[in-house]
Amino acid sequence: MTVTTFSELELDESLLEALSEKGFKRPTAIQSAAIPPALEGRDVLGSAPTGTGKTAAYLLPALQHLLDFPRKKSGPPRILILTPTRELAMQVADHARELAKHTHLDIATITGGVAYMNHAEVFSENQDIVVATTGRLLQYIKEENFDCRAVETLILDEADRMLDMGFAQDIETISGETRWRKQTLLFSATLEGEAIKDFSERLLNEPVEIESDPARSERKKIQQWYYRADDIKHKTAMLIHLLRQPEVTRSVVFVRKRERVHELCGWLRDAGINTSYLEGELEQFKRNEAIKRVVDGRVNVLVATDIAARGIDIDDVSHVFNFDLPRTTDIYLHRIGRTARAGKKGTAISLVEAHDHLLLGKISRYIQEPLKARTIDEMKPVTRPPNEKLNGKPSKKVLAKRKEKKESEATRPRVKQRHRDTKNIGKRRKPSAALKTDGDE
Repeated sequence: MTVTTFSELELDESLLEALSEKGFKRPTAIQSAAIPPALEGRDVLGSAPTGTGKTAAYLLPALQHLLDFPRKKSGPPRILILTPTRELAMQVADHARELAKHTHLDIATITGGVAYMNHAEVFSENQDIVVATTGRLLQYIKEENFDCRAVETLILDEADRMLDMGFAQDIETISGETRWRKQTLLFSATLEGEAIKDFSERLLNEPVEIESDPARSERKKIQQWYYRADDIKHKTAMLIHLLRQPEVTRSVVFVRKRERVHELCGWLRDAGINTSYLEGELEQFKRNEAIKRVVDGRVNVLVATDIAARGIDIDDVSHVFNFDLPRTTDIYLHRIGRTARAGKKGTAISLVEAHDHLLLGKISRYIQEPLKARTIDEMKPVTRPPNEKLNGKPSKKVLAKRKEKKESEATRPRVKQRHRDTKNIGKRRKPSAALKTDGDE
C-alpha cells in the first residue's frame, strides 16, 4: 500500500498538527516505507541520502511509541539517538522538539563541545529522548552518570559516517549497554560495502530493509546542470556572476580542500559578496556562529568542505554550487541534497574544468541522467570541450591499436636476453691503440 498522507499512518493528532505547521503535507519515499514497520516495533535498516526526510522517518515512530505507552513516573531516557557530529545531534533534537511541541515529551542532547557535567538536566529531570554523540555519552556511561537500562529504542543516524569516523567500537559498547532495548533503527546514506552489512547484522534483529533509491522523486525536484570553465580564474568569475542572480537567495558552495575555502572566501569578499565558511579545523563556537549567520540571513553564501559540512541542515537553500567536483559520486548526492528539502525545489550547479570531465561522466551514469551543459553569454569558455561521446574513454582507433599491440606481443617468440649482450648497447666502442697502429700501416 502506498502511503500518500501522514494521517494514513495513524499518527497522534498532536504530531499531525506539528507536521501541518511545518508545512509537511505528504510523506517522502523513505518516510512512507520506514514509518509503518517502525510503528509495529520492527527493527529497520534504512538507506536514504541527506535531504530525503529520514530524520522524521525515525522521529515520528519514536514519538508515537512514547505517546502510545506513556510512563507513569519520570525517569531516564527511553529513546536514544546516536549521531556522528554534534551539529547533527543539535539539529535532530531541534527537529524532535518541533514535532513534539504539542506533547509533554522532553528532549535533551549530550555532545562534546559542552563542559563535562554541564548536562545536568539530563540526569536530574525526566527525559524521554536523548540525542547524543558517542564519545561524550560513553564518558557518562563509564562513570555511571547515564542510565541505559530504560532505553527501549536505539537509533543510529548516518551510520556509514560513524563507521568512517572510527566510532564502530564505541557504538558496539553502547549497544551492549542498551541490551534490554526492544527495537533498533539504523539509517545510512548507502547500504553498500561489507562494513555496514556486518555492522547491521550484529546490531539488528531480523530488520525490515528499506533502500530509498537516492529518491528519484526527490531528485527530480533538483535541477542539475554544469558550466564549463577554462581555468580557476574563469571558474571564479562565473561563480561570482551566478551568485549575483536574484533567484540565488541562499547557497552552499562546496570545495575539496580547506586551503581553497579561505582562498575562495577572499575572492568573493573582494567582489563584494559576504560569506560564512566551514572547514575541518574550525573551533566549535566558530562553526556554530558561521551556521547562525546563514540561518539568520546575515550572509547568504556558505563556503564549505565536505567533511566540515557533514550533517549540516540549513533550511531554504536555493542553490548548491560545486566549485570543485567531489571525489566520489555518493558525495555528489550528499552535496546536492542540501537543497530541495522538505518538498521544495532547488538547483545544483557544477563548475567543470577539462580534468573534471571523466568524473562528470561517472556522476551522470550514477544518477542515471545526463547533466546538461549551460553557458553564460559574456563568459563562454575559449578552450574546446573534451569529446562528449568519449566522456574520457579512449577512442576506437586507440583501442584497436592497443589490441593489435597486445596480439603481436602474444605471438612474437620470446628471445632470452643475456646481460652480456645488452650491457654495452648504446656505448660507442673506442678503438684500442694497437688497432690504430695496424690501420696506419
